[in-house]
Amino acid sequence: MNRHERLAGLLELVIERESVHVDELVRELGVSAATVRRDLDELAEQQLITRTRGGATSAPGSADLPLRYKAGRRAEEKTRIAQEAASLVEPTQVVGLNGGTTTTEVARELAVRPELRGPAPGDEVVVVTNAVNIANELAVRPHLRVVVTGGVARALSYELTGPLATPILEQISLDVLFLGVDAIDATRGAAAHHEGEAAVNGALVARANRVVVVADSAKLGRTAFATICGIEAVDTLVTDTGADRALVKELRRSGVEVVRV
Repeated sequence: MNRHERLAGLLELVIERESVHVDELVRELGVSAATVRRDLDELAEQQLITRTRGGATSAPGSADLPLRYKAGRRAEEKTRIAQEAASLVEPTQVVGLNGGTTTTEVARELAVRPELRGPAPGDEVVVVTNAVNIANELAVRPHLRVVVTGGVARALSYELTGPLATPILEQISLDVLFLGVDAIDATRGAAAHHEGEAAVNGALVARANRVVVVADSAKLGRTAFATICGIEAVDTLVTDTGADRALVKELRRSGVEVVRV
């Protein structure tokens, strides 16, 4: 386990349990107490957790973590979700991607799918995104044409938000949008922690012929501050096999196709 993976795993444990002790982290991570204390101190300095005597607790607002620290969370589930989602894309389609760790994995899967490489110029898949990290990864792929919305970049998610995104989105149509969310619920719909992200994501939804939410099972049945769209706007949810059966049943009853991988 490298340092990045260790920090991501450590942060996930603190968030999930809300309070941890150095001794239990030593046992679970298989590293020394000195390493755990040093890592906790580093996370505390970045205001991701709150240091306590002998351990740490989750910090206020820790649900809205920087993207680079979320990357290691539920990695296997997100990979399966991304592979399934990418398989839904056909050559020459216009694909939308908002920011997030799961949509970033979808982008990576699109980049390596040989079936999407058109035989002639103009046959490429077009990817529209408001995530600068996704645009950066895909821009070097000759079989993909990347369109980036305007806006102001958020450090936490690398997403472009604000009114500068609207003029571009009003002029395009998407065949399919892969939508990353912080929460999805059969009654409240899809939501994000940040209102600026929710507004741009909602605009992407409005331009899409098909909306596919990509979210691991931890996002199901949860709520978040700002609504992206109602559940009636969601066509498909791709999630993992850990999804609660009752929640899946509610979503399907609301008209959402749920795919568990």
